[in-house]
Order: sequence, then C-alpha cells, then structure tokens
Amino acid sequence: MTSAGSLKHPVFVRFMSSMTLSSFAYQMLVVAVGWQVYDLTNSAMNLGLIGLIQFSPQLLLTLVVGHVADRYDRRFIVITTRLIQCILVGLLAFANWQGWISVHIIYACAFLLGATKAFESPAQQALLPSLVDISFLPRALALNSSLREASVIIGPAVGGFLYALHSDMVYWCSSIFFLLSSIAMSLIPKPEKQIHREPPTFRSVFAGFSYIRHNPVVLGAISLDLFSVLLGGATALLPIFAKDILHTGPWGLGLLRAAPSVGAVLMSLVLTRYVIKKNAGKLMFGAVATFGFATIVFGLSESFFLSFAALFVLGASDMISVVIRSSLIQLETPDAMRGRVSAVNSIFIGASNQLGEFESGITAAWWGAVPAVVIGGLGTLMVVLLWMKCFPALSERQELTQAS
Repeated sequence: MTSAGSLKHPVFVRFMSSMTLSSFAYQMLVVAVGWQVYDLTNSAMNLGLIGLIQFSPQLLLTLVVGHVADRYDRRFIVITTRLIQCILVGLLAFANWQGWISVHIIYACAFLLGATKAFESPAQQALLPSLVDISFLPRALALNSSLREASVIIGPAVGGFLYALHSDMVYWCSSIFFLLSSIAMSLIPKPEKQIHREPPTFRSVFAGFSYIRHNPVVLGAISLDLFSVLLGGATALLPIFAKDILHTGPWGLGLLRAAPSVGAVLMSLVLTRYVIKKNAGKLMFGAVATFGFATIVFGLSESFFLSFAALFVLGASDMISVVIRSSLIQLETPDAMRGRVSAVNSIFIGASNQLGEFESGITAAWWGAVPAVVIGGLGTLMVVLLWMKCFPALSERQELTQAS
C-alpha cells in the first residue's frame, strides 16, 4: 500500500470518500431511529436507551477490537464492518416497508451496529497514518474532521426530509451509502506486505493501556479530552436554553445545535490550509481554555446572537484541540500499537460524550441549567491549568512531527 504524497492522491481520496459516505449514512440513520423509537413508544427513556445500547458493545469489546486492528488487515476490517452495517440498515428498511418494525428490532440492530462500529473505529483511525506521508497527517486529520462535521450538519437534515417523505426511504438510502462506503474502501490497494503481529496474549491485549500509561504525551492528550468534554458539555442542555432562557422556537434550537459544527468546519478548513509548525502543545491548551470560556459565555448569555457566537467559538476551538490531540496520539504511537491505542481513545471519547451529557443533566437538575453550564466551563479551565502542570512534556510540545 503506497502512502499518499499529497491530499489529492487517489488512495487518500478513496479513504476520505469512504469515511464521508459512512458518516453521512450514520447521521441520516440517527435521525430516523430516534424519531421512530419515540413515535413507537412516546417514551423519553426509550429514546435515551438508543445511545446506551450502541455504546455498550464498544465498551465491552475495547480490548478485543484494538488487538484485532493491530493483528489483521485494517482495510479489510473496515470493508467488512460497513458491509454488515449495510445489511443491518437494509433489514430495518425491509421491516419498516413490510410493517413489522418494532422497538425491539430497532434496539437489536442498534446493538449490532454499535458492535460493528467498535471494530471499525480503531481500524479506520489506525489506517489513516499508513495512507499519507507523516508530514501531511495533521492536514489529513483536519480535512477528515471537516468532512465529518459537514455530515453532522447535512446528514440529519437530509434524513429528516427523507423520513418525512416516507419512513423507509431514509433507511434504504442509508443502507446504500454504507454499501458505497465499503466499495470505496475496497478500491484502496492491498498492503504490499503483511507485517508480523504478535500473537494474542494477556499482555498484548492490555498493551494499549500500558503504552498510554507510560507515554505522558499520549496520556495527557487523551485524558485532557475526557475531562474537558466531560465538564464542558453544554450542548445536552440546549433545549432548555432555547426555550426557557433565549425564548426561541425549534428553528432557534436547530441553529444553536448547528453552531458548533459550523465553527468546527470553518476552523478545520483553516487547519487544512495552514500547518501548525510550533507551540502545538500551548496552542492545544489555549484552545481548550477558549472552549471553557465560550462555555461560560454561553451559560451566562441571554441573547440569541451572543449564544450562537459562543457556540460557534466553542466548536472552532474544540476543532483546534481535536486536530492537535489526534495528530499527537497517532504520531507518538508506533504503527503496530495504533489499533489498541485508538480503541482505548475511542472509549475515552465515547465515555466523555455519554458521561458529559449525564453530568450536565444531573447538575442542571441540582442547581439549574445556567449554574450547571457555568460551573462546567470553570471546571474545564481548572483542568487546563492542572494538566499543564502535570504534563509538561505535552505543554512544551512544539511541532506535530513523528516521535523519534
């Protein structure tokens, strides 16, 4: 498999096309599944169970999927998982078309989809650095994030429109996109030679955790993401702010939800054009601090336009942090370990998002929505100060280059 010498190389283009098609299919699917579950049950609890059901196999399979991604052909893993996703979503489309769709069928497919994503995510993350020259990796990650955020904006809108036309149409379209994604990945050349991987042992399975624990740059980057998102997650409370504080309708809520993604997309385009050449560590901490300040401004704002601007800045600053953090994790990790490290990183990201929403809900129930968001933003700033002191190697990191 030849590394791409530029971001226009056919190998990289096929990888990005596969990723974008898959992300777009998933975002359309999320809208359809959420709406249909609520339509079938009228239960917020059942609606909330979807995320938990999808996340649980990823948590249970953490140790397995990382080792699989490091031992077997990552390209083949991604191709296979997306074919299975195509079949599962096609099953939902068929069940809906025939009129025997039920919440139990949806939950079963959601669990299996979560299992396939558990294998897909670390394999895809570990595959990208082998497809591009290391000097292009930060730009590649920025472009990757840009397209993913664009799918977050466009996918739900298209999914909602298709669902309104006919409920099974969105499932059929999502299934087709998963199939196209698998085909695009299959067009990437096979590896020129297979690297000998260590056999599965208790030590090798836990090697990802061990490597992270003994590498201060990787440990600092992953844990910074966990705690900053855990404390600073204001988006879970957007319906409360839109209705009770900003006094806007569903259209306003939609704009507020889109604001972080719009900021992230625009910032990722900047990062694709301009490479971070120095002070990468300080810039990352500065971006997380800006994320915290933007969270506080949003929590205190009573103006729709100020709230939108705060969420826009929040998304843009988070994108800077994501690109630097992702680049450092991939560059600091040997290729033979990338699957296991990526699997652990995926769990940290998933846990921070899931637990962040839970934390926001609990603190809002205790103290109210505004104090919950403001306290979360202050907590993020405290994490930045603490992590800069505890991980000086991360703070002093200059360039996004591969560790020697």
